[in-house]
Amino acid sequence: MAPPVNVHATAIRINQTGLMFAGPSGWGKSMLAFTCLTEARRLGLPAMLVADDQVFVEHRGGAIIAKRPDSIAGLIELRGTGIVSLESIPEAVMHFAILPASVSGPDRLPPDNEQIEVAEGFALPVIRLLANTSVPLAILMAKAPEIGLECR
Repeated sequence: MAPPVNVHATAIRINQTGLMFAGPSGWGKSMLAFTCLTEARRLGLPAMLVADDQVFVEHRGGAIIAKRPDSIAGLIELRGTGIVSLESIPEAVMHFAILPASVSGPDRLPPDNEQIEVAEGFALPVIRLLANTSVPLAILMAKAPEIGLECR
C-alpha cells in the first residue's frame, strides 16, 4: 500500500458523505466546511470534522479515505476568529471535492460531471461553491441529492 498523500484541504463528513474542501489559500475552505457542519447539526444530521488544513488521503478498498494528522485532531482555523475545537473523527471516505465557483465569465457554469485530481491518483467529482455563500449546505443538497443530505 502506498503511503498517504498530504493535501491542503478541509475534510468533513455529513451523514455518510465525505466532502473535501480544496482550493487556494484564503478561499474560505475552513469557514465553508464549518458552516456546513453547523447547518447539518441544526437539521439533526450527524456531521463531523475529519481534518482542517492538512488532510492525508489514501486508497483503501477502491475508496478515497481522508485521515487527520493527530497533531491537529479536532481543530479548525476560522480566519479572523482563531482556532476552535470541534468534535471530530479520525478518518472518512470522501465522495466529493468542493471547489471555488466563479461569479462571472466562461467558468460561471461549471462543466457537467466535472472531476478533479486532489492529489496524484486521487480524483473526486466536483461541486462548486462561492466562498461567501450563506447557505452552502442547501446548495450541496440541491446539487447532489443522491449523497443523502436530505432533511429529515
